[in-house]
Amino acid sequence: MAPRMIQSMEILRMAATELEEKIEQELIENPILEQHTVDPDSTPEEKPKKEKEKDVEQKELVIEEGDNANNEDDFERLVNLDQDVPDHFDERPRVSSNRVQESGDRQHDLMANVATRSETLQDYLLSQLGEREVEPDVMKFCEKIISAISAESGGYFKASLTDLLPLDASPEAIELAEIALAHVQDLEPKGVGARDLKECLLLQLTLDIENYHSVHKLIVDHLDDLMHNRLPVIEKATGMSIEEIYAARDELRKLDPRPASEFADNFVAVVKPDLWLEQDDEGKWVVKMDEGPARNLYISRYYRERLKKGKATKAEKEFIKGKISSAQWLIESIEQRRSTLLRVAQAIFDHQSDFIDKGPEFLKALKMDQIAERVGVNLSTVSRAVDDKYIETPRGIVALRAFFIQGTQTDAGEDVTYNKIRIELQKLIDNEDKAKPLSDFEIMNRLKNMSFDIARRTVSKYREKMGIPNTRQRRDYRAAKK
Repeated sequence: MAPRMIQSMEILRMAATELEEKIEQELIENPILEQHTVDPDSTPEEKPKKEKEKDVEQKELVIEEGDNANNEDDFERLVNLDQDVPDHFDERPRVSSNRVQESGDRQHDLMANVATRSETLQDYLLSQLGEREVEPDVMKFCEKIISAISAESGGYFKASLTDLLPLDASPEAIELAEIALAHVQDLEPKGVGARDLKECLLLQLTLDIENYHSVHKLIVDHLDDLMHNRLPVIEKATGMSIEEIYAARDELRKLDPRPASEFADNFVAVVKPDLWLEQDDEGKWVVKMDEGPARNLYISRYYRERLKKGKATKAEKEFIKGKISSAQWLIESIEQRRSTLLRVAQAIFDHQSDFIDKGPEFLKALKMDQIAERVGVNLSTVSRAVDDKYIETPRGIVALRAFFIQGTQTDAGEDVTYNKIRIELQKLIDNEDKAKPLSDFEIMNRLKNMSFDIARRTVSKYREKMGIPNTRQRRDYRAAKK
C-alpha cells in the first residue's frame, strides 16, 4: 500500500487531540503549510488589519508581498530542510470553518470539568516520612520500598524485601529492611505497602472497630470462605452464628482492598468530542463537526508565486513541488476524514435516534457492516472512523463505538439488543428468592419464556461481565433460616 494511503487511513483513525498534535507538527516541519483565519488569496479588504505574529521557534512562515529579504531567508531555510521530495504536486483551496468561538467555548468547558491530582503516591508517602524521625539507614530502605509500590496495584508492595538487598546481605541489613517496611505500612492511606489482601485488611483493622475479634478471625482464617459465601463452613468452624458472621462481614466491607487506587488516575485525560448533535427545524438530529486546528490550512502563496514566476532553480522547484504535494495531501486527508466522520456518524444516529429521545435502553442492534453498506465505504473505514471518537449529545459525551450494539432475534423474528437482555437478566436477579437464587439454567429458561433465544453459557458470560456472583455466592443464609 502506498505510504500516502497509509497516512490517510492513519489520519482517519486519529482522535481529535492526536490530529491537533499532527497538524502542529506539520506546521513546524513544512513551512509551505500555513494556517490563516482568512483565505490568504482573498482580497486585501477581506483580510484583518493586523496579522497575529507567528511563533518563530515553530518555523511557521507568514509571507507578505514586498518583504523580499525575509522571503529569501525563509526560502534558504526551506531548501536546507532534510525532507523527502515527492515528484508531483497539486493545488486545491481549503474552505474555512466558522465554528471558532463555539470550539473555544466547548474546549474550555471540557477543561474546566477535569479534576487532576498533581501529587503522586510516592510523593505523598515520602512527605509523610519526612515528618518522622527515621534513621538514615532505615530511610534508604523506606525509599526503595516506596519506589516499588504501585498506585495502579492499589498500593501493594509486590516485590520481596530480599529483592532490595544484596545476595550477601547481613542479618542487620535484613532487620533494617523489615523495620523500613513497618514504617511504610504505618503511613496513610492505611493498608499501603501490604504484600497481599490479607495483610492489607489487617493493616486497616483497629481495636475500636465493631466486632473486632470476629472480623479479625474472618480475615486471618476464613477470607477465602467469606469471598465464596461459604458461611455454613465458617459457622461450623468458629461457632459464630450466621447473624454474627454477616455483622462481621459488613464491618469488613468498610475496609479498602485497594487503599491507594485514588492515586492511580493522577492525570485525567480530557475527552474532546469531534462531533456534536443539533436539532434542525424539523426535529431531526443532525451531526455537526468541530474541526479545531484542521480549519484554515493553506499552501503558502509566496512559494506558489515563486514557482509560477520561475525564480527558483530546478532543484528548488522540485523541492517546493514536493513540499506542496505533502501539504496538499495532508489537507485532503483531513478533509476526507471530516467528510467520512460526518457521514458515518449521521448514519449511526439515523439508526439510533431513540437513544436521544428515550434513553440508552432503547438502543437498537447495529453492526459496523450495516453502516459501511449505508455509507458506501469499507468495513475497515467505519472501524477507523469511530475509533476513539466521541460525540457530544443531550445525554452527555458518548463514544461512537458505544452505538454499535450486538443483538439477536426473538422467536417472532424481532430484533433485540444484548443490552435489553442484560436489563431483563438484572431484573430477574433483583427479584429472585434470596434464600434460593436462580441458577444460570433457570435464568436461561425464564429469558426464553420472554422470547429471548439465549444459551446457558451466554447467561453465565453476561452475569460475570455484569459483576453478578454465581448462585451459591448470591445465597442469603439469613433468608434461608426464616
